[in-house]
Amino acid sequence: MKIRYLTLAVALGLSGCSLIPEYQQPASPVADGWPQGAAYAGAEPTAAGAMPLDRRTFFQNPQLQQLLDLALENNRDLRQAALNVESYRALYRIQRSELLPSIGVDGSGNRQRLPSDLSPSGESGINSQYSVGLGTSAWELDLFGRIRSLQGAALERYLATEEAQRSVQIALVSDVASAWLAWNTDHALLELTQATLDSYRESLEMVEASHAGGIASALDVRQARSLVEQARVQLALYTRQLAEDHNALQLLMGTSIPSELLLGTELDAPLLADLPAGLPADVLQQRPDIRAAEHQLRAANADIGAARAAFFPSISLTASAGTASADLDGLFDGGSGAWSFIPQINIPIFTAGRLRANLEYSEIQRDINVAQYEQSIQTAFREVSDGLAARGTFDEQLQAQNDLVVTTSEYYELAQQRYDEGVDNYLVVLDAQRELFASQQQQLAYRLQQLTSEVALYRALGGGWQSAEAPAPQTTNKET
Repeated sequence: MKIRYLTLAVALGLSGCSLIPEYQQPASPVADGWPQGAAYAGAEPTAAGAMPLDRRTFFQNPQLQQLLDLALENNRDLRQAALNVESYRALYRIQRSELLPSIGVDGSGNRQRLPSDLSPSGESGINSQYSVGLGTSAWELDLFGRIRSLQGAALERYLATEEAQRSVQIALVSDVASAWLAWNTDHALLELTQATLDSYRESLEMVEASHAGGIASALDVRQARSLVEQARVQLALYTRQLAEDHNALQLLMGTSIPSELLLGTELDAPLLADLPAGLPADVLQQRPDIRAAEHQLRAANADIGAARAAFFPSISLTASAGTASADLDGLFDGGSGAWSFIPQINIPIFTAGRLRANLEYSEIQRDINVAQYEQSIQTAFREVSDGLAARGTFDEQLQAQNDLVVTTSEYYELAQQRYDEGVDNYLVVLDAQRELFASQQQQLAYRLQQLTSEVALYRALGGGWQSAEAPAPQTTNKET
C-alpha cells in the first residue's frame, strides 16, 4: 500500500499542473505597411517570406570579406556574447535538473562515549554506528508546476541570449564594414587633398612669377597662398582621421590588421549587393533583438506561474535505503538492512504579504518586458524606414553631386583658359579651384553616406533578407 501511494505521489510530481498565464503576443505597435512618399520609392511590401541574406553575398569586396572573417574570430564583444550563451545554457540545465531527484550514496560512521549518568543502561560505554545508504534528500514534487515554470523561464532566457549573440554578430559585421568604408573614404580624401595641394602650389608659383613680372597683383598672390594653407589644414585633418579610422577598425577586429587588407579601394567599385526593392511585411521578425525581447517576455510570463505556485502547498521527499550496523565489518551481514522515508509538506499560512508581493513583482516585470518588446519593434520600424528613405533618395543625390563635379571641373577649365587669354583675372580661377575641390570632397562624403546607409539597412533587416525562392543558408541545431 505504501509503495502504491509513493508511486502516485511521484507520478503527480512528474506530471504537475501549470499555473503559467496563457501567452499572448502583444499587438504590433507600428503601422502595417512601410511609410509612403517621395523618399520611399520602391518600398512597397511584398508577400514573399524573408530569410537572412548571407554576408558573403551582400559584402562583395574580397578584402572586406577577409576582415569580417578575422573580426568574427577575434572580436572580444562577440566572444563575451558566446560565453554568455554557454553560461545561460548551463543555468537552464541546472534548473531542468530539479525536476528529477538527486540520488547519491552516503556512508557515515559514528563513535560516541556516554558517561554512566547519560547511558540508558546506567553504565558508561562507547557506542558505534556505521551505515551505507542510497537515497535522495528534499526532492520537491512539482505538483503545481513551480519548478517547471522556472525551467521554462530559464529556457527562454537561454534562447534570448542566443538571439543576443546573433544581434552582436550582425552589429559587428555592420560596424566593421562601416569602419572599413570610412577608412577608404578618408584615404581617398587624403589622396584628393594631396593632389589638390600640389595643384594649388603650382598655381601659387605661377602667380608669384606673374607678380614678379608685374602681371599679377599682390592680392592674387595672397589669394593663391590662402588656398595652399587651407589645403594644408585639410591634409593634416585627413591624415589624423585616417589614423583614427585604422585604430577604430583594429579595435573591432580584436587583432592586428594585415597590411594587404588595407590597400585602398575605389568607392565606385562593386562593394555591396543590391537589396531587392520590395520588403516583406514580416521582415522585422528577422531581427534578433526583437526575438530576444519576445523570449524575455515569455520568461517573465513563466515567472508568474512560479510565483502563483508558491501560494500552494509544497511536498518534498527524503528517502534512503541501505545497511547499518554497530560494527564496521557487519555492514553487509544478514539482517542489517535499513531504510527511511520522510515526506514533508509545507503549507504557507502567513508570510506577511511576501508571496503576494512576489506575484505582483512578477506581473510588473512581465509588463515591463511587454513595453521593451513593443519598443524594440518601434525602433526596428524606424531604422528600416530610415534605410528605405536613404535608399530612395541617395541615388538621385549622388547623381546630382556627380553632375556638379563635372560642371565645376568644366568651370575650372574654362576659367583657366580665360585667364590664360587675359580675359579674366586670377580670382575667377582660384574660385573655380576652390569649388571643384569642395564638390569632389562632398562627392566622396555622399558616396560614403550611401554605402553606410545600405549597411545600416542590412543591419536593420536582421542581417539582410532574400526572397523565399532562394536557398536558405545552412544552420546547425544546437542540443539544449
